[in-house]
Amino acid sequence: MTTKTDNKRRQFLQYSAVGAAASFFPQILLAQAKQVKSYATANFHPDVEIEFTTSKAFVPIFQQGPKTDVFQYSARVLKGPQNTLQTLKDNYLGPILKLNKGQKVRVFFNNKLDEPSVIHWHGLHVPQRSDGHPMYAIQPGEQFVYEFEVKNRAGTSFYHSHTHERTATQVYKGLAGLIQISDDEEQKLDLPSGEYDVPMVLQDRTFDNRNQLRYLRGMRSRMMGFLGEEILVNGKPNMRFDVKTRAYRLRVLNGSNSRIYKLGWQDGTPLIAIGTDAGLLEKPVTKPYIMLAPGERVELWLDFSGRKLGSELVMYSLPHSGTMPMMYERMHGGGRMGMGMMGRMGGGGMGMMSSGIPQGSQFKIASFRISQKVSDSPELPDRLVSIPRLTEKDVNNRNNPIPIALRMMPMMSPRLNGMSFAMNRVIPLEEVELGSIKKIKIFHEQMGHMGRGGMGMMGGGMGGMGGMMAMAHPIHLHGQQYQVSSRKMTGPRLDDYATVSEGFITEGWKDTVLVMPGEEVEIIKPFQDYKGLFLYHCHNLEHEDLGMMRQFYVG
Repeated sequence: MTTKTDNKRRQFLQYSAVGAAASFFPQILLAQAKQVKSYATANFHPDVEIEFTTSKAFVPIFQQGPKTDVFQYSARVLKGPQNTLQTLKDNYLGPILKLNKGQKVRVFFNNKLDEPSVIHWHGLHVPQRSDGHPMYAIQPGEQFVYEFEVKNRAGTSFYHSHTHERTATQVYKGLAGLIQISDDEEQKLDLPSGEYDVPMVLQDRTFDNRNQLRYLRGMRSRMMGFLGEEILVNGKPNMRFDVKTRAYRLRVLNGSNSRIYKLGWQDGTPLIAIGTDAGLLEKPVTKPYIMLAPGERVELWLDFSGRKLGSELVMYSLPHSGTMPMMYERMHGGGRMGMGMMGRMGGGGMGMMSSGIPQGSQFKIASFRISQKVSDSPELPDRLVSIPRLTEKDVNNRNNPIPIALRMMPMMSPRLNGMSFAMNRVIPLEEVELGSIKKIKIFHEQMGHMGRGGMGMMGGGMGGMGGMMAMAHPIHLHGQQYQVSSRKMTGPRLDDYATVSEGFITEGWKDTVLVMPGEEVEIIKPFQDYKGLFLYHCHNLEHEDLGMMRQFYVG
């Protein structure tokens, strides 16, 4: 099966990119240029084939009033188990994709929008051509074929649009969905399953009085990131789960554009995590609250055993500070004053004065009502899965970590290592050997000090207006997952950091990590199996669209 058209403009851009960058990575881009048409390869034998389509739709988000105009993924199974897809009724979210480790998957993606689009399988370790790099965005009416083997361990990932400079708007309009992966190691555990394995996609949105989505206007608002007026769970407002007196597995995804959640119970009950972005943990981790940035996932063990029938437990995002620039937090009470000074203003053109619920405020996420008593329930395992821990002994750049310097400056787009995204460029420090394991340091850049590559100080700390503008950034690396080896504060906002510091899970494997202002985070990341271009970027989607994205060339 092939694409329908051979768009001349896109073809010109692709060939131009090849010519401009051939000195850096000629083989991969020359091969890409020959693949303007997308096709199913004859020697790939899929266990599962799915047809995905993106199109406009009208969906009943609210119980009353008009349906909402959205973008939506729809899908159908062409080959393989029919339970590969779980469709959510009357929902703008795409169907839940259920896969098993070792399966070979082929996806036929049809674009029926009026603009380019591409799907990124966030968290999956797949070849460059199937990763959703924006160079592969297809035009209206075209089709793209993804082919990959599921190499991931059991866990929760998701898929979403990754179109260049349109990711934020397309995800905001609805282009996202969950991925659940299972494997043999998970199947040996007595974890909650079926109706007791519950998805929980967190998003914030703003609507007009006709139930239609409203989005940001103005560069200053985009710099802060979108913050909505309504909290949606699984595509619905005011979510309430009816639960039984037993244990549940709750798969939580932060699918918001830029909102950071501090998950916690109304009554102070601790949270028990059994999984992070890239799968199950080695053993359960108990936290008073859990920080969840855009793109991050956490799997929670919820046990309602012994709770009174008819009682209700409410999950909140608890107040916190330090995730936004200091000026924003002064205006909004540092996230400690409920709705803050501005509250729900609407509009979106107020610059630092964000419409919607201010970042760091306390608000309700969802309630859990005990609706039925049962006697049977699985026990929380002491051990979950085996995870080998990577150390500096495994890396080949122990004393020369790859820097990812985060920069926010007035009147400038946010940047990584002092640069914006370029489709056809990498710099020497972004060239990585296939099969290597690298130490990477992520930090907020201090202006006024020159270092490696002329990109400013390659270390922690903040100064001047750069420090005033500093905000938390969720950094997502495509390709293989990584482990967090250390977190430390080097900047002045220690009081703010104290409001979030107990909520970070450093155990296990991850693909997205929140880096607070003044914080240094070191990670260890393998670059195995696949050559090519793999993105790294801020998962504040407004920042990504503004160019806070770069790419590694693995060769």
